[in-house]
Amino acid sequence: MSNVRALIGPSILNSDLSRLYEESQKLLDNGADYLHLDVMDGHFVPNLTFGHPVVKCLRSKIKDAFFETHMMVSKPEQWIAPMADAGVNQYTFHIEPVNNVEDICRKIKEHGMKVGLAIKPGTPVAEVEKYVNISDMILIMTVEPGFGGQKFMEDQMIKVKHLREHYPLLNIEVDGGVGPSTINCCANAGANMIVSGTAVIGAQDQAATIKLLRETVQEAIKKL
Repeated sequence: MSNVRALIGPSILNSDLSRLYEESQKLLDNGADYLHLDVMDGHFVPNLTFGHPVVKCLRSKIKDAFFETHMMVSKPEQWIAPMADAGVNQYTFHIEPVNNVEDICRKIKEHGMKVGLAIKPGTPVAEVEKYVNISDMILIMTVEPGFGGQKFMEDQMIKVKHLREHYPLLNIEVDGGVGPSTINCCANAGANMIVSGTAVIGAQDQAATIKLLRETVQEAIKKL
């Protein structure tokens, strides 16, 4: 576990999107390790958010931060080149709507991005485990994708525990309902990349909240 780091990536979806740059920069200034950008197409999930033009505009102002796009879309292969051009560092997509996971992973890497693979709560961990060797990170959703502010699903931690036990150096991300009240559960299960939207964006003290999340995960990593 010596190479596994605690990384906190706030989701900007719950921020004031009319002030996307200012809100994003504030999160980074308050200690965020990366930005988690939720992209929804209105098909794979009911909601519609933003696409590569918005990401590219944000990258033009924020040069150095690590951008992860969480592609909640039916055809993730369609947006690989545009997101790479927009300056995305990690392209995380859901395996559920596609039949060619390996091909998509290869194309993502060919475009110079890291590969993240995501699964919804109803998807068995075995479905994503078969692709661990061609991915850089596995995202275990702890709510149904598509909406913010949902209740954290603690039963998803069995997936995190399984992955951590079998792949001790794997980056494992959790997303959905994660905040100060649920971070211990995530950290003890073995998650090291923490996406937190409402709990960080709405915090009176963002820096203190991010610090709490990071320190909780760091302490858990030492015990694993």
